[in-house]
Amino acid sequence: MIIRNAKIFDGEKFIEKDTVLVENKIIKKVLNFDELTGEELESNEIVDINGMTLSPGFIDLQINGCGGVLFNDDISEKGLKIMNETNKKSGCTSFLPTLITSPDEKILGALKVLKNIKNLEEIGVLGLHIEGPYINVEKKGIHRPEYIRVLSDEIVQKIADAGRKITRIITIAPEKAKIKHLEILRKAGIKINMGHSNATYDECEEKKEYYDGATHLYNAMSPLESRNPGVVGFLFNDSRLSAGIIVDGLHSKFCAVEIAKKIMKERLYLVTDAVSPAGTTDMKEFMFEGNKVLCVDGKWVSSSGTLGGSTLVMSEGVKNLVKYVNQPLEEALKMATSYPAKFISVNDRYGYIKEGYIADLTYFDGNFNVKGTISKGNLQKY
Repeated sequence: MIIRNAKIFDGEKFIEKDTVLVENKIIKKVLNFDELTGEELESNEIVDINGMTLSPGFIDLQINGCGGVLFNDDISEKGLKIMNETNKKSGCTSFLPTLITSPDEKILGALKVLKNIKNLEEIGVLGLHIEGPYINVEKKGIHRPEYIRVLSDEIVQKIADAGRKITRIITIAPEKAKIKHLEILRKAGIKINMGHSNATYDECEEKKEYYDGATHLYNAMSPLESRNPGVVGFLFNDSRLSAGIIVDGLHSKFCAVEIAKKIMKERLYLVTDAVSPAGTTDMKEFMFEGNKVLCVDGKWVSSSGTLGGSTLVMSEGVKNLVKYVNQPLEEALKMATSYPAKFISVNDRYGYIKEGYIADLTYFDGNFNVKGTISKGNLQKY
């Protein structure tokens, strides 16, 4: 396949090339159209995208569900395929299905399901994000308090044994974490995030060597205050740590995102924290681990008014970063592509338009409407 007449953002910058040659699921060449050989022109389908922006496929490191599927309720290959097909409509070609606080049996079941899928990456799945139950009940959000607990020796070993290709990220409140468990997870190569935490700055400091980042910055974590800098203050001050942030204007004001971006720079990446109604138009309510969640004034909330995820999609998040957070398009796209790829250490094959990389691409018009997505070399137009 030849994609031509493109404004190519390669994961770092816009480049002075206009064509990408894809062969056998891989980006074979990035060049100008007039540099193609006669044989290449004759043997490939030519897709003219008429000057639209061509970007690496977006990567979402925190998504609970979409397309009517909620991962906590449908831990199956079929459910993951529905999520993948829904994601592609908004330019997202890779994701971490996110399991929120639940019993051990469900966590072990998710590990088993992913291990039994022959090629996870073919359906866009780069591994799990286990978000709880190893969190602080004081910052539980929508999570069920009766399931919140301390990580056990048995479960941590099973998560570690499954490896980082099955679990990419685990969210654990620092004040509830045991160092021996953090050591096991780090040795397995699993990224450990602070999240759903009421930790003090000092509690974060005590365990900082074991942490890589944080889950949905600002939300469900101790805030930055003058005499208690909290988790937010620690994240701002530790240049090693990254964080995902939900850019929907509801979970955090856009000006708060802009403040975080000025401080954290390339350490901040875009996530959706999406739930089952994302990518659909007909859902008015859903159940989320025992909580009825309704759409009220554009927000998805429980009966107590607690936010229950978002219906943000990645292309809309990129648009919001440009339109409301005053980010250049290049930077907004990095937050959706190369930054998350680097965070979970898949930037050797994802997050860039470069020769030898997986052919996961998306193109969109000037209003950020996705018009086509190439996933593992296969094009779908929208």
